[in-house]
Amino acid sequence: MDMMLYNNLRRRLEVFLPADPVRVTMYLCGPTVYNFVHIGNARGPVVFDVLARLLRRRYPKLIYARNITDVDDKINAAALELHVPIATITDKFTAIYREDMARLGVIPPDVEPHATAHIPQMIAMIERLIEQDHAYAAEGHVLFRVASYPDYGKLSRRSPEDMLAGARVEVAPYKRDAGDFVLWKPSPPKLPGWDSPWGRGRPGWHIECSAMAEAHLGETIDIHAGGNDLLFPHHENEVAQSTCAHGGKVFARYWIHNGMLDMGGTKMSKSLGNVSVLHDLLAKYPPEALRYGLLSAQYRQPLDWSDAVIEQAVQTLNRLYGTLRDLADVVALAGDVPEEIDATLCDDLNTPAALAELSGIAGEARKASTREEKQRLKSRLLSAGAALGLLQQTPSEWFSRGGDSDEDARIQALIDERNAAKKARDFARADAIRTQLADEGVVLEDTAQGVRWKRG
Repeated sequence: MDMMLYNNLRRRLEVFLPADPVRVTMYLCGPTVYNFVHIGNARGPVVFDVLARLLRRRYPKLIYARNITDVDDKINAAALELHVPIATITDKFTAIYREDMARLGVIPPDVEPHATAHIPQMIAMIERLIEQDHAYAAEGHVLFRVASYPDYGKLSRRSPEDMLAGARVEVAPYKRDAGDFVLWKPSPPKLPGWDSPWGRGRPGWHIECSAMAEAHLGETIDIHAGGNDLLFPHHENEVAQSTCAHGGKVFARYWIHNGMLDMGGTKMSKSLGNVSVLHDLLAKYPPEALRYGLLSAQYRQPLDWSDAVIEQAVQTLNRLYGTLRDLADVVALAGDVPEEIDATLCDDLNTPAALAELSGIAGEARKASTREEKQRLKSRLLSAGAALGLLQQTPSEWFSRGGDSDEDARIQALIDERNAAKKARDFARADAIRTQLADEGVVLEDTAQGVRWKRG
């Protein structure tokens, strides 16, 4: 079946056809590592992790890059405030980011370029832009000459007036045109800097991604992904500088953008102070429930985020893992992703439909009567879950919520004692055990397959 993606470059659904099926390339704008990321920052990595899994099933030689921005004015400000080198800040929050992504079930990218490791490539790209009259040096700065690229604004569909307002451009006296953007800027002694033909300085944000994408994926890439808040100016500027530096070659063939998370109808934003820090949420809720919640809306649409979304995800995963627990004595077989799951994901990553199919398979499995049917459906359920990065734990791991094995064994021993008491018609003892466990936050559910338990 065809794989359809919404290409923001042309504002339409298109069949995805890579330039070279033997080497498919995808780039995702990664974090600026100066602080903890919020849950909204995790939507892109989770969604595009599902896309990467889908692509790999079709094109095993996918090269997926997600960068680390480790030089930035926000990082500089944090380092100055704490009186430490920027590496102290960036190393700490890069490690936390990787750990948090892993807990969300996000598979590491094939390439994770760091901006500070690609300064020579950035300088070389800027030099090419100057040579071709697409950029100019002025007072220690280098700026891209927007007027030299007639298609500027094509990706974001903005007028020159809107772009100027949206970029929040300071009209510095050294600019030839108000819309020209910085490729290189001077660094005073107290800030990080690198030697360059224009003096000691540091790169602008936009040139970083262009240089890293070129270094690891080539001059033209298949897919460039990111949040729709990056559409302008970041992605617009990437297109301009990369296209001009590469002699007019297309920079990215498909532009895929995820929508933002809303909190009570307002976009989640650090500037608005309405963010939920991912690291804190991972300590409070099961990470897999956060992943499920992030996949619960179509990726291009806003996602109204709340505690209720997470709680609903927990309840759904309880049912899915409960199904697997009921089938614990059935051996699952390795198999392909169910066709209906693949079909929903090939329909522009329709994860809500895929999640509905996942629940449908679990429902069928609960009704299965023969061992062969149970085995077939358990295998399909696990394969479907793997396509979404879900159901990667054992049922006991899910229901224990990180509890230790000794504690789990104690709880199970009480449940066994309760079962024995019920058989002996000692209902007072059975009720006392249920009450004891309930007081400890352990919820029991009597089913035809036996007693299920979970931590409340």
